[in-house]
Amino acid sequence: MQHSRFASLLALLFTASLAAPAAIAVDLSIAPRESAGGPSEDTEAYDPLHGFHEFDPVFDHAEDTEIDVWERIRRGFGIPDLNNPLVANHVVWYSSRPDYIQRTTQRASRYLFHVVQELEKRNMPMELALLPFIESAFNPQALSSAKAAGMWQFIPSTGRDYNLKQNTFRDERRDVVASTNAALNYLQKLYGMFGDWQLALAAYNWGEGSVSRAIVKAEAAGKPIDFNGLSAFMPAETRNYYPKLQAVKNIIASPAQYGIRLPVVENQPYFVQVRKTRDIDIKLAAQLAELPIEEFKALNPQFNKPVITGSSNTDILLPKTNAEKFRENLANWTRNLSSWTAHKVTAARERIEVIATKFKTTPQVIREANAIPANMQPTVGSTLLVPKPAHQEADIAPELANYGVLQIEPDGPPRKKISVKVGKRDNMTSITRRYKVSAAEVREWNDLKNDNLSPGQSLKLLVQVKGKARHAQAASADHRGAEKPARTDRHAKSDSTRPVKAGKAASGEKTAKSSGKEKAGKSAGGEKTAAKPGKVGKPVRDAKADKAERPAKKAEARPARQGT
Repeated sequence: MQHSRFASLLALLFTASLAAPAAIAVDLSIAPRESAGGPSEDTEAYDPLHGFHEFDPVFDHAEDTEIDVWERIRRGFGIPDLNNPLVANHVVWYSSRPDYIQRTTQRASRYLFHVVQELEKRNMPMELALLPFIESAFNPQALSSAKAAGMWQFIPSTGRDYNLKQNTFRDERRDVVASTNAALNYLQKLYGMFGDWQLALAAYNWGEGSVSRAIVKAEAAGKPIDFNGLSAFMPAETRNYYPKLQAVKNIIASPAQYGIRLPVVENQPYFVQVRKTRDIDIKLAAQLAELPIEEFKALNPQFNKPVITGSSNTDILLPKTNAEKFRENLANWTRNLSSWTAHKVTAARERIEVIATKFKTTPQVIREANAIPANMQPTVGSTLLVPKPAHQEADIAPELANYGVLQIEPDGPPRKKISVKVGKRDNMTSITRRYKVSAAEVREWNDLKNDNLSPGQSLKLLVQVKGKARHAQAASADHRGAEKPARTDRHAKSDSTRPVKAGKAASGEKTAKSSGKEKAGKSAGGEKTAAKPGKVGKPVRDAKADKAERPAKKAEARPARQGT
């Protein structure tokens, strides 16, 4: 009798185990919160020797395996459709380029499930999942000429405003998880200001102050306060911005109507997060995960150097099966995980050649690891990546890993920054001869497109320091080198703190620039921005990316501007 009951119980448990996967869904893309008593053993595995956690939490609602992510996006559309001639123009542009659509959606397949999950958690419209299509063509390595970076194209100042770390070792503007969270926070803020998603997206591109002023103008002119009503007061880039998103929405909604075939994006997580508390070389991490280095970098584009600095908040993304391989291979690894350490430049005369000798390597190795051109040297206070001595086992110090910066200057006599005004009889030749600089340097320092100068024009120059002034500057540099890294203040002005974009589309149109500013010009921090916070135009791609995706084809990031 007891045996019979035991057999029945086993049968019941077996049946329940078969049914469980259909009732419980696992969101492997978000790390679970730790309880007050510490990490839970049933949600994460921790290896103190090799320093990693693998997160495998359960999310609240089950995945519907009968639909894919594209269908989830379609079902979540919530922004009213915009109908105007610009939308029709952009639909034609995108639909006539099926190869571009295929490449972009294929890249998007790594990230879409995570973005959709985050939008659903916040009850935000699914059109926003398509925004990186306009911003960066879903390239997390994208970098605009205005220094907007990542899938959501944040300029440095806006990135800092939304807690995206930017230092020698890491740029979280390119971090898939961190930048998505920051972008959705920013978009929620804009919607709270305007109560209209189309206007919120216009502000993402143009700046909230610009949209607010356009509203005042539209009210004075008796025009409706909506995207079409305000479009007469918008620059061409912003006027085309939402129509591009609407065009992509139309194609995703009915791809067959436009002769487009979308890649299958399964309704399940593409990646899991693995916390890494010890330093590890990127090549070794990819090797242990049994992933091609290009795929590893596509999931972890935030790491600037060939080493990942471990910490309590350092996560790497891996497909689930590869995360399991990573764990197994790491447990069997008996050698050092990292071959790099960090060195802080503390003296004005500490050149790369001197540092190379100290660490028993070559100047070329240091230049390549830190992307320093042959004619440049690091400034005092800079943090350099250098080969780790054989006897050293310690990881890179947290203060360098978290706050290290790298600044470089021309190799040669010290220089100081001055401002000069162009005289009536001055031209580029007279200026360069007088101050012993090159025309190329003057153009670079002042963002000039040619050598034409106007009387009264102000120029910024870096001129050589002579005599006693040189020694004074060196002493001052030594003093600064002992100081702690300055903390970045959050910008109070809203219009100068959003991501920016720039570039040209395939048809020659100037693409929507990063939505980080009210107009092309300078951000609150003084850096020149291409426009608004999430644009890309001519992203700088990975050197090994698909040939069609290289910077030379900077046109593809967005459709041509027609009828503006």
